[in-house]
Amino acid sequence: MSKKHYVIWKGLKTGVFDSWPQVKTLIDGRSDAQYMGFDSKEIAEAAFKETYTRALMARSLQKSGGNKASSTKSQAPKSTPPKVTNRSVSHSDINIYCDGACSPNPGKAGTGIAVYHGTTPTTLYYGLYDANGTNNSAELLGMLEAFKLALPFIEQNKTVQILSDSKYSIDCITKWAAGWKKKGWTRGKNEAIKNLEVIQECFERYTKIKNNITIAHVKGHANIEGNELADRMAVYARLNSTKDLTVYSEKLNVADILAMASG
Repeated sequence: MSKKHYVIWKGLKTGVFDSWPQVKTLIDGRSDAQYMGFDSKEIAEAAFKETYTRALMARSLQKSGGNKASSTKSQAPKSTPPKVTNRSVSHSDINIYCDGACSPNPGKAGTGIAVYHGTTPTTLYYGLYDANGTNNSAELLGMLEAFKLALPFIEQNKTVQILSDSKYSIDCITKWAAGWKKKGWTRGKNEAIKNLEVIQECFERYTKIKNNITIAHVKGHANIEGNELADRMAVYARLNSTKDLTVYSEKLNVADILAMASG
């Protein structure tokens, strides 16, 4: 049996290693750690010459049935990313797309956000991993973080739009939460409300900024660029078990990101 080799792209040290205990000491406690195991030193060294994103994309393709290749470079996706029909629904100065991903549901969940200045994507975020989450909890966490991100722009007198493909999340905050609060945060017949804590925090923030933002529903997986980028970040967070909301630090190459695993 061949010996396992590991690549660390982000950690206390970077490089190719052949000892998991050593790798563990270099990544423990780092929410931004980027690492992966490979079946041979040759493949690991080839992967280290590429970015972590490309290695992750190649691994995703392999798991979904792609042909096994001898190096990460040869494993790079050859398919064309989804055709984008709308770059951004640009009614505002700032457009914040939020999305959640979970597999299975319930199961491993992550959240992604894409911030646009007008029609230009400027910052992507991923994280909020929950080993026992749901699609709905991940979507609500995305909306909560979008509200937080919106505040500095509002203070700069910019118009802000928050976009989600989760009608559940939007209705929770804009339609149902006010009534639930009046009933002591219960539903009819004193039924418990799922995801109550995050709904309460979302609603508190929403009530403070609702006159300064627009919330819009967008259709998921409809080739709307901002929604697709947020989706890729949510899956990226889930695959990497990233707990903290983290800025995506790789080059913001839209085509490469759209070619990543989707939810």
